[in-house]
Amino acid sequence: MPVGSPLLITFGLYLAAMVLIGIVAWRATRSFDDYILGGRSLGSVVTALSAGASDMSGWLLMGLPGALYLGGASEAWIAIGLVLGAWANWKYVAGPLRVYTERTKNALTLPDYFTHRFEDKSKLLRVFSALVILVFFAVYCASGIVAGARLFESVFHVPYAEALWWGAAATILYTLLGGFLAVSWTDTVQATLMIFALLLVPVMVVLTSGGFEASMTLIEQNAPSKLDWFNGGALGFVGIVSLLAWGLGYFGQPHVLARFMAADSLATIPKARRIGMIWMVLCLGGAMAVGFFANAYFVVHPEHIGPVSENAERVFIQLATVLFNPWVAGVLLSAILAAIMSTLSCQLLVCSSALTEDLYKGFVRPQAGQRELVWFGRAMVLAVALLAIWIARDPESKVLGLVSYAWAGFGAAFGPVVLFSLFWGRMTRNGALAGMLAGAVTVVVWKELVVAAGHSALYEMVPGFAAACVAIVLVSRIGLTASPDMQAMHAGVRATLKNEGY
Repeated sequence: MPVGSPLLITFGLYLAAMVLIGIVAWRATRSFDDYILGGRSLGSVVTALSAGASDMSGWLLMGLPGALYLGGASEAWIAIGLVLGAWANWKYVAGPLRVYTERTKNALTLPDYFTHRFEDKSKLLRVFSALVILVFFAVYCASGIVAGARLFESVFHVPYAEALWWGAAATILYTLLGGFLAVSWTDTVQATLMIFALLLVPVMVVLTSGGFEASMTLIEQNAPSKLDWFNGGALGFVGIVSLLAWGLGYFGQPHVLARFMAADSLATIPKARRIGMIWMVLCLGGAMAVGFFANAYFVVHPEHIGPVSENAERVFIQLATVLFNPWVAGVLLSAILAAIMSTLSCQLLVCSSALTEDLYKGFVRPQAGQRELVWFGRAMVLAVALLAIWIARDPESKVLGLVSYAWAGFGAAFGPVVLFSLFWGRMTRNGALAGMLAGAVTVVVWKELVVAAGHSALYEMVPGFAAACVAIVLVSRIGLTASPDMQAMHAGVRATLKNEGY
C-alpha cells in the first residue's frame, strides 16, 4: 500500500494519538496503585465508557456482525443476554464492589479482594484466582490479537504472521507506558469512535440496499430463515439458554470489574450505569444491524461479497471499505482497531496486575518498592502479550470462539464468588475456593469432553456457573463458619450501601 494512502495515514494518526495518551499517562503514574487502578480517580463518563469499551472487544465489530450475517435474527439472543447481564452487573455489583474493595485493605485486584475479604492467610485464593486470570486471559488476549491480525491482513494485504505483530504493537506500547490511566483515557476515545462507526455503517447499508422495507423484502425473498428468531425450530430451548447465558459472564470479568473498583466514589456509579447502558445498547444494535442487513446489501451488490464468503467476520470491514471514500473508511476501520485495542490493553493490564501484585509482591518480593512494582508490571504486560501472540499464531482461529471460551471461564470461576461475597455474609474462604475450582474445571471439562464430543450443545457457562454456586453454598455451610470480623465487615458494607440508596 502506498505510503500516502488515506487508510495508512488515518491508521497512523490514530495509533500516534493513542501512544501520545500513553506518554501523558506515564507522567501521571507515580505508584503501582496509579498503574493498576489509576488511583481510584475515574469519573462517571470515563468509568462508563471505559467499562463498555474494555468489554466490547473486536468481536463487537467482527464476531457479532459475522454471526448475524450467517445466522440472522436467531443470533440476537446473545445481545439480549448481554444487555440484561450488563445492567444487572452495573445495578447490583458495581456499587457494592467499589465499597468492599476499599475496605478490604484497598484491594487493587480481584485476587487481592478475595484474599482480604475471606481472611485467607494461606494465600490459596490469591494463587488460584491469579492462575485462573492468567489461563483464561491468555486465551482472551489471543482473540484480540487474532482480530487485529484479521484487520491488518484485510486492509493492508499483509501475511497473517506479519499482521499479528502490527495489530498488537501499539496496544502493547501505550499499555506499557501509561498503565490504567492510559487504558482508561484511550478507552474513552475508542468508545466514542466505536459508537460513531456502529451508527453510521448500518444506516448506509440499509440506504444503499433500497431502504428499510426494501431490505427486509430482499432478506425475506432470498434468506427467509434469517428472519426467524428460532432458526426454523433448530434453535430450541438449549440454544436460547446458551445464548442468553452470555449475560451471566459479566459478574466474573476482571477487566470490567476493575472499572467499578476504580470509580472515584459510590455516587459516580448510577450516572455511569446510565451512560454505559445507553452506549452498549446502541453499539450492539448497530453491530447486529450491520450483519443482518448485509444479507440484503450483497443481494443488490453481489460483486462485493468475495471476502465475506471466505470469512463472515470480515463483513464490517468489507462494507466500510466499499460504502465510503478511503478517508472515511479509514476512520471507520480505526473503530475496529479501537475495539480491539481497548479490550486487549485492559486484559494485558489485569494479567500484569495478577502477576505483579498477587504473585511477585505476594510471594517473591513482599517489600518491593513502588517503582520496582511498576517496572515489573510493565515487563509482565510484554510477557503476556508475547504469549497471546503465540496462541493466536493459527490463521484459522475464530474471534468469537476464543472469546466464548474465555468469557465462560471467567463467568463461571469468578461470577458466583463475586456475587456471594457481596451479598452473603456467611460465605467462607473454603466456599470461595470450592466455587472457583468447580466453575473453572466444569467449564473446561464441559467444553473439551461434552461439547466437543457432540453430547450437548449447552454453553459451558451454564453448568460451570451452576456448579460454582452449589459448591459455594455446600462448602460454606458444612465447613468452618465465617469469622466475626468477616461478618461485621459485611454488615458494615451493607449498611453503607443502604444509606446510599443501594
